[in-house]
Amino acid sequence: MHVQEWLENIPAVSVYLLVGAVIGLESLGIPLPGEIVLVSSALLASQQGHIDPVVLGACATAGAVVGDSIGYAIGRKGGKPLLAWLGRKFPKHFGPAQVAAAERSFQRWGMWAVFFGRFIALLRIFAGPLAGVLKMAYWKFLTANVLGGIVWAGGTTAVIYTVGIVAEAWLKRFSWLGLVVAVLIGLGSMLFVRRRAAKAHAATESGTGAGAEAGTGAEKEAGAEEKPAAAPVAD
Repeated sequence: MHVQEWLENIPAVSVYLLVGAVIGLESLGIPLPGEIVLVSSALLASQQGHIDPVVLGACATAGAVVGDSIGYAIGRKGGKPLLAWLGRKFPKHFGPAQVAAAERSFQRWGMWAVFFGRFIALLRIFAGPLAGVLKMAYWKFLTANVLGGIVWAGGTTAVIYTVGIVAEAWLKRFSWLGLVVAVLIGLGSMLFVRRRAAKAHAATESGTGAGAEAGTGAEKEAGAEEKPAAAPVAD
């Protein structure tokens, strides 16, 4: 069986369930490639007529909203010890630097960190559990969660599906040349994202280190100020 025939025989319901489950688990706080799965499925929908992009976007949105809500409940119940446990299990995703960066985003943006976090890989994993740990009002969380899920999941599906339709027609016209250009654009985008992520990670570690040094200095000064004066020597 050729690849094309195999793709055509994939049940649409399997694609819908896979997308909803992966995005839901990622939103819950488990580091999974939800965005990659969504983009790949949207591209598949653009090539295979039996996969409905509207249903696909709806399943992705539902997975995002439900997963974030469960993550919020777990974070609210588990508190800081939960983040410490996750840091031991997934040090690359829930290490001290990553947690500190996410907390700064919540302190700066409040409920909108949940909305904008949907578009950032690190915050997409953190948003639900961290909002619960920080005791964000649930109505604020739910509002930002639903809006973010609709815009991110629905928007990504619509954009990638449209690009896939256009790209298919374009590749048929320009054959191998279009394929080469598409590959180069994809590689360039991947390198750009990795470079930006590396810079952001370096800046986070630098800020965390500077904060620790400042805190150590402040503790020393406080200790010096609180040190009692020597008792006078009796004549």
